[in-house]
Amino acid sequence: MERKEILQAVHTRFARQICNPFNRALREFEMVRPGDRIAVCISGGKDSALLGLLLDDCAARGGFEVRFLAMDPGYPAENRRHIEENMARLGLPLTVFETDVLRIAGRHAPEHPCFLCAKLRRGNLYAQARALGCNKIALGHHYDDAIETVLMGLLYGGQVQAMLPRLAAANYEGMELIRPLYFTREAAVKEWAAYCGLTFLPCACPAAAREQDTKRAEIKALIAGLAAQNPQIEANILNAVKNVDTKKVLGWRDDTGRHSFLDRL
Repeated sequence: MERKEILQAVHTRFARQICNPFNRALREFEMVRPGDRIAVCISGGKDSALLGLLLDDCAARGGFEVRFLAMDPGYPAENRRHIEENMARLGLPLTVFETDVLRIAGRHAPEHPCFLCAKLRRGNLYAQARALGCNKIALGHHYDDAIETVLMGLLYGGQVQAMLPRLAAANYEGMELIRPLYFTREAAVKEWAAYCGLTFLPCACPAAAREQDTKRAEIKALIAGLAAQNPQIEANILNAVKNVDTKKVLGWRDDTGRHSFLDRL
């Protein structure tokens, strides 16, 4: 399939699984406005490819512009070529910039490079997006990423936190991050890619190759096991960070510092 057929499949066969939750996220979280210029961050995976196609399709109707931005952090040539071929097939003009993120993260945090790598990637993406005149960057995180993040923070970070659907950039004034696939299920993205005959190479990150990032895989398996017994589990996880009763927490922190329930007694 080429772009026309792939886009048609999104609007027909996958309308309920993809179009509806995508539009719901844009609407519910007020993600885009007329006049926005959005840098869609293309990672090379199925999620960002779908995100790019969806935003490109609705840009003219919504009165905003999109740019498609990919960072080459030092991947093999095959990976970059495959990304470029996929974007050409989807009709999305891609801007690629090169960095030494993998080398730097590998040198300074060889055993656990993921946190530093993500931080460096984000900074580079913001800088390049601003250079393109963009005021927002869009990432391809989906519903499953969101609920996994809640449990990751709770079980391994000892904190209650959510992957926010949009947030202001801390170090880039006037820039914002949005996640339009926030309500889209990973299974739907996989089904769409398979139906359209799109293939994506596995992550070429050395840490992933060494299977260091196993915690998220554990959480994914945990959620799947719980949901098999009770399908409401997944929605409950996300609802838990939407319905926090601040009168019934032991402590919290905000811009003014840390607080305890004892402060209210």
